[in-house]
Amino acid sequence: MLVSYKWLKELVDIDVTSAELAEKMSTTGIEVEGVEVPSAGLSKLVVGHVLSCQDVPETHLHLCQVDTGDDEPRQIVCGAPNVKAGINVIVALPGARIADNYKIKKGKMRGMESLGMICSLQELGLPDSIIPKEFAEGIQILPADAKPGDSIFPYLDLDDQIIELSITPNRADALSMRGVAHEVAAIYGKEVHFPEKEVHESSRKASDMISVAIESENVLTYASRVVENVTIEPSPQWLQNLLMNAGIRPINNVVDVTNYVLLYFGQPMHAFDLDKFANHSIVARQARDGETLITLDGEERQLISQDIVIAVNDKPVALAGVMGGKETEIDYGSTRVVLEAAVFDGKSIRKTSSRLNLRSESSSRFEKGVNYDTVLEALDFAAAMLQELAQGQVLAGRVQAGQLPTDPVQVLTTLDYVNVRLGTDLTYTDIEKIFAKLGFGLSGDASSFTVSVPRRRWDISIQADLVEEIARIYGYDKLPTTLPEAGGTAGELTASQALRRRVRTIAEGAGLTEIISYALTTPEKAQAFAIQPSKLTELMWPMTIERSALRQNIVSGMLDTVAYNVARKQKNLAIYEIGKIFEQEGDPKRDLPNEIDTFAFALSGLVAEKDFQTQAQPVDFFYAKGILESLFDKLGVRVHFVAEKEMASMHPGRTARLILNNQTIGFIGQVHPQVASDYDIPETYVAELNLQIIEENMKSNQVFNEISKVPAVSRDIAILVDDSTSHQDIIRIIDNLGIKYLDTIKLFDIYAGAHIEPGKKSMAYSLRFQNPQDSLRDEDVAKYMDKITNALVKEAGAQVR
Repeated sequence: MLVSYKWLKELVDIDVTSAELAEKMSTTGIEVEGVEVPSAGLSKLVVGHVLSCQDVPETHLHLCQVDTGDDEPRQIVCGAPNVKAGINVIVALPGARIADNYKIKKGKMRGMESLGMICSLQELGLPDSIIPKEFAEGIQILPADAKPGDSIFPYLDLDDQIIELSITPNRADALSMRGVAHEVAAIYGKEVHFPEKEVHESSRKASDMISVAIESENVLTYASRVVENVTIEPSPQWLQNLLMNAGIRPINNVVDVTNYVLLYFGQPMHAFDLDKFANHSIVARQARDGETLITLDGEERQLISQDIVIAVNDKPVALAGVMGGKETEIDYGSTRVVLEAAVFDGKSIRKTSSRLNLRSESSSRFEKGVNYDTVLEALDFAAAMLQELAQGQVLAGRVQAGQLPTDPVQVLTTLDYVNVRLGTDLTYTDIEKIFAKLGFGLSGDASSFTVSVPRRRWDISIQADLVEEIARIYGYDKLPTTLPEAGGTAGELTASQALRRRVRTIAEGAGLTEIISYALTTPEKAQAFAIQPSKLTELMWPMTIERSALRQNIVSGMLDTVAYNVARKQKNLAIYEIGKIFEQEGDPKRDLPNEIDTFAFALSGLVAEKDFQTQAQPVDFFYAKGILESLFDKLGVRVHFVAEKEMASMHPGRTARLILNNQTIGFIGQVHPQVASDYDIPETYVAELNLQIIEENMKSNQVFNEISKVPAVSRDIAILVDDSTSHQDIIRIIDNLGIKYLDTIKLFDIYAGAHIEPGKKSMAYSLRFQNPQDSLRDEDVAKYMDKITNALVKEAGAQVR
């Protein structure tokens, strides 16, 4: 939620700085992400009046004479298609700073001197998504009463201070300016001042023009007003400024009024063109499987029976609570408008917006709740604004179906209940003052009292909610602090904790850096790198779709971290994480998932930078494999690497499954190039291990083996095998022989190419034999080598070279 500090001060009499307000709000329950001033970094930008505008032959340029309040007009060369004589524009004078700290200088274009620059809003750093469409491809035109030479900041409200609030689902009342004003008034003990507008109705009845019906239990109420003879035009500059500062693109006066009411009341609204209705009967109902609707963004949406639609002549014209339909949108030919204000079931809206990946300001508010008290007030307020800004005539009466409860919610508690839970000694008088600041009614006495909670605070319904309100308004810093009493106990690490510490030490010794990523992610990423994906465990009320499902792998979150760093020119990355993944074997709505301790790492970029004597060494599969081999060796577990080609998210030729005692414990390999492209990252290698299986297979005690005084004997063997034969196959064949004194097997060379039969490769091994008690004789070692050679010839089809 982006809050205009200028607007907020109109609603509440406060005289503190925006920084002080942000600090105070953060300590009383609503976190402030930051405060920004749109004009920060901009300078020497003034109003300019274009006196004349001449086209430059054979170019798109225009030679303009501009009055900027100086003694003489200023010559500026401009390439904007909408520049013309007689308009007021934004002029960056020589020495001015615009977006990205770019400095404007005097210059020449096509031999013509240009003493400044006529700017668009994009060039001031405003994002394309909020700039009015009429100025999207050209310069911004300022109001006709703007005075040449004045700073442009007050005209565009760029000198405002924008407070960004991080609203949690339980405080959705703060998703409106009125809600924020109530909160600030409670914090500072001030009164709110909300402007009122009176609707002047014509003699004609709205009920003669339209009818409204509800045919879905997911629609609590649906109310409409009809406004005739409206004039569609751009909104006044103050309204456009207010919407842009809130991150909303101005469209026209009717649509902008509905967005204004959305920000002011927190009540989503929609405006229909009545002349585009097939008939005048409006029905709020469930969609039917197979129905379609083209929404305002031009996309055709396939509907299912769980969606709610607004239908006219039994045909959907809007996706309720999410987005209106293209066929009935307001355009510059509209003259009759139907204003809609409704309350829809939040769960249904969330499911629809999530399924269609269609998030909007309206859907986010319906998902979290709206104020029942002001639904009709918001509708009347919007109608009154259309009278002012669009010269509309409001027909008499509202047309409504369904009713909402508006009586305050009564919550009973006691003074003792409050003080015991807060550790305070508050009096009933203190409680009265706190609830007076909040605007809540209070009745009773010190032994027991009842709080009347207005509908604008739908998050309060039980005693604990009242205690929370008392604590935050009283001040968390005033609550007494005491240390818990506990006797001394002897503690030690559990096996799991000890293993995590050992893995962490080994990983950091290998040059990896620890990160912590979110356990919640998108449903797609949750299952992306899982070897055996299970059922999804999803939140019923996620704050965002990006944090809606419990992860079944750690790798996808690590790739987000890799992408974040790569985008900031940090490309040589070696990171790891030890955390939990969640496998769901039962019913996600009833059963808790299994939590599995997991270790994962990701490598990207170079192992060693290029210098005057060393070539750059990029990360590859074998470098990543070496980290795991070092880890397994130090943990004392024997893990086999088996080629894996079935994981869709991994490179089919550079991925291995990890097997420990016939159990899959994870995987290692290169991220599939297409997946890497989707994340916008370079070639990246990842691994993921199940620490719980490793813990179960680790030896409980490590026995010290004395270093042998008897020398070892080494023999080399080179064999020719098929390309498909892996190193793991050779190791398995030799291990199965059970040769007692075979101490080490080391692969030191692989060759395929010239002088080697096609489809074959040469593999060279060094075998180390040692008897700890006695020296081995040559004939004994020869017997071992013959046994190994025969096994390789028989089982692997090898040829000894």
